[in-house]
Amino acid sequence: MTSKQRANLRKQAHSLDAIVQVGKNGLSPEVTMSLDEALEARELVKVAVLNNCDEPVRDIANALSERTRSECVQVIGKKMVFYRPSKKTS
Repeated sequence: MTSKQRANLRKQAHSLDAIVQVGKNGLSPEVTMSLDEALEARELVKVAVLNNCDEPVRDIANALSERTRSECVQVIGKKMVFYRPSKKTS
C-alpha cells in the first residue's frame, strides 16, 4: 500500500466510529471474528482498545492484521484502523 493510499484511507476513517472493541479479555477469537465480519461488510473499520485491556496496542494491531489478513492503516493512542477489500466487490 502506498503512502497516498494510506493517507486517503486515514482521511476516510477519521469520521468513523469504532465498531469493534477490545476489552479486558484481550484478543479473543470473538474480537477477531467480529473484525473479520465488519471488514467484509465495510472494508474500512475502526477498532478501540478499552482502558481495562493490559495488552500493548501495537501487539493487538499486528495480531489482528495477521489474523484477518487485513492492512493496519493507522494506530493512534488506543484506536486502530484496518482495511481489507471485500471479497464480494469485483
